[in-house]
Amino acid sequence: MDYFPIFLSVKQRKVTVIGGGEVACRKVDLLRKAGASITVISPKLHSYLTQLANTGHINWKRKSYDKSDLEGCYQVWATTDDPALNHQVHHDATELGIWINVVDDKEYCDFITPSIIDRSPIQVAVSSGGASPVLVRYLREKLETQLPHNLSLLASYAGEQRERIKQHFVTVDERRKFWELFFRHSGVEQAKTKEELEHVFMELLEHNPKSQAALYLLETGTDTEMLTLKALRLMQQAEFVLYPGNADSIEGADDAFVDLCRRDADREPFSEETLKAQVQQLLNRGLRVCVLAPKAQAANLLKPIQKDFNGIYVPCL
Repeated sequence: MDYFPIFLSVKQRKVTVIGGGEVACRKVDLLRKAGASITVISPKLHSYLTQLANTGHINWKRKSYDKSDLEGCYQVWATTDDPALNHQVHHDATELGIWINVVDDKEYCDFITPSIIDRSPIQVAVSSGGASPVLVRYLREKLETQLPHNLSLLASYAGEQRERIKQHFVTVDERRKFWELFFRHSGVEQAKTKEELEHVFMELLEHNPKSQAALYLLETGTDTEMLTLKALRLMQQAEFVLYPGNADSIEGADDAFVDLCRRDADREPFSEETLKAQVQQLLNRGLRVCVLAPKAQAANLLKPIQKDFNGIYVPCL
């Protein structure tokens, strides 16, 4: 991983932008959406930024850059068309321990900005680490078509029910299973109003649905793109993942197929000798268990388990 992904709060924090041209306009727009307190340092200002300054949305200092302009800053953006000046800003910010981004100059950036899909409060960020901006735009377009039209509504409604749901379900596991049923409900997928979501919410609470233990037996190959959509869906539902490996080693835990499973799922290696006992123990705990096995060995490993526990067997392509 070349960069550590993070969502950073800049609300009401002082952010300084050095430069007042078109590039600064784009960065200022994003910073304003995030609620930052923005100061622009530049002798001249783009007409759009001039409007923002005149209406009090940003603070403009009509001057050339000086290191003192960075005092008290939380974050700095260097957006000028003068590389030497941008690098000086980077040097000064680094000395002061301030996060700095020199636009379009990755070697002088403490952080980079991804391509963003904004369905506030849901945000999706995609980055190639600067390697291929065109590919990132393509991925963003693909993701835009896959995301539900009512995603913002769903997120807002779910956030409002946090305390309410705690009155009905004591454990985190119970609440998670309820929300999984809620979000997969056909009425939720089509909902356009909070009233429609409330109807489904109450219906599920009254019926108090229980999620049962389940076993998913999935073949893996040499390419994650050969997994079926069904396999990917089950990998996201499983609460415990078993993968081939040595019990005394974490080797295999970073496997690309294991990484595709839900992030909060517990993970544990298995061997042919221990697999049956591990599955039995986990199912007895009422968990949804996903077992991953390479395609070449999957039939020998998984078919007996499927028969013993009535598991769902999903081959890869």
